[in-house]
Amino acid sequence: MRKVILAAAAACALGAAASDPIITTAFTPDPAPYVHGDTIYLFVDHDEDDAQYFKMKDWLLYSSTDMVNWTFRGVPLSTEAFSWARDGDNAWAAQAVERDGKWYWYVCAEELARPGWHAIGVAVADRPEGPYSDGAGKPLASGILGFIDPSVFIDNDGQAWLFWGNNGLWYAPLAPDMVSLAAEFREVPGLNDPACFGPMRLKRDYATNTMMEKTNYEEGPWVFRRGDIYYIVYAAGGVPEHMAYSWARDINGPWTYGGRIMDEAPGSFTIHGGSIEAGGRNFMFTHNGMAPNGGGFRRATVIEEFEWQGDSIPFIPQTTGRIRGIATLDPYSRVEAETMAESYGLKTDRTAGTEHYITRVHNGDWLCVRDVDFGTSAPAALDMAFAAVKDGGLVEVYLDRPGGPLLARVTAAPDSQELEYSTAVLPDASQATGVHDVYLLFRSDSDGELFDVDWWKFTK
Repeated sequence: MRKVILAAAAACALGAAASDPIITTAFTPDPAPYVHGDTIYLFVDHDEDDAQYFKMKDWLLYSSTDMVNWTFRGVPLSTEAFSWARDGDNAWAAQAVERDGKWYWYVCAEELARPGWHAIGVAVADRPEGPYSDGAGKPLASGILGFIDPSVFIDNDGQAWLFWGNNGLWYAPLAPDMVSLAAEFREVPGLNDPACFGPMRLKRDYATNTMMEKTNYEEGPWVFRRGDIYYIVYAAGGVPEHMAYSWARDINGPWTYGGRIMDEAPGSFTIHGGSIEAGGRNFMFTHNGMAPNGGGFRRATVIEEFEWQGDSIPFIPQTTGRIRGIATLDPYSRVEAETMAESYGLKTDRTAGTEHYITRVHNGDWLCVRDVDFGTSAPAALDMAFAAVKDGGLVEVYLDRPGGPLLARVTAAPDSQELEYSTAVLPDASQATGVHDVYLLFRSDSDGELFDVDWWKFTK
């Protein structure tokens, strides 16, 4: 794709903006965060924009080093990768892990051989962005209704475990190859004991298709270890779901019910997610239905910070607004345009690989990048790359808020055929020091699409 590089002189100051949900260019349910070095990878499902039921074709990937600005890393995996799965739908909750330089993405998908039944599979890649391929060539576990929502966990002794289930909870050790089970799967001990998984409730049992008393556990396990204690965080209580947890001192149990830790998700009858530690702080990822045009079948990832109470997970209120980041963003290194804390009207491409951009840009759309650290001296220029120019228009770059101090005005002429450079000398350059939020506002007289933006970078 042809690129147009534009340069514009810049000047810059301090700001604040809320970003909850954290991604607004796509619907991102069932978040599965994974910390790898100084990067947080966010593996998510993908509710289609027009979904009226669970309409989910593929899985998406995002990453961040600061917990507030998230970069779209593409569509690394879809149901098409699995020859045994129905293609084009039922790409439900999944979780990934890295081991020995390989990435293993554990998924659930509908079996071709048994329509309406799901199975657990695994895709493997050399890098988190893929390309991924079916690691086993067949399901890892199948044959029982409710085989969805896999959670993978590698214990301190190197043994990897896989948990999964809706209307039931099963587990098995993974073999060293990470693409097969080392033993037969079995039901988690104590699943039907309220001391282990919470109060009994009247539910439909899938195996018998009858109503019966079952424990609080519903679906979506998230399994991890902290110190000498194992934890399972899960959706609980039937529909609408809340979040609860159980704990044990051995991966095989006995498990003890720990209680409710999060109420029902606003705008969504499901809840699903998991926790990580990053920057010395603890965060719970989950989803709700509060993004624009959101709802129970169009859900978005949100993050809540919490503090452990000894060995207990506290009750975590669901708040609005921004979380405090764990780092700042360097504007003097290339910043992908698909990196943002908040946006309006924009979409990202829908491709695999490592090259991505923002698209469907119209007049009045915008994005915000938070906690941008300009350092002690102001920048001199702004470089911006366009993956494609359509009707063309302006990119206005502001400090702290739309209409705040103007950093730059970049022009993208329609039908540009060659590299084009534009430079503008702007006032108030002295304000471009320290940490600020930066807004990119897109302007044009056209009602059509303006351009696709690839990346930007400030220079001294």
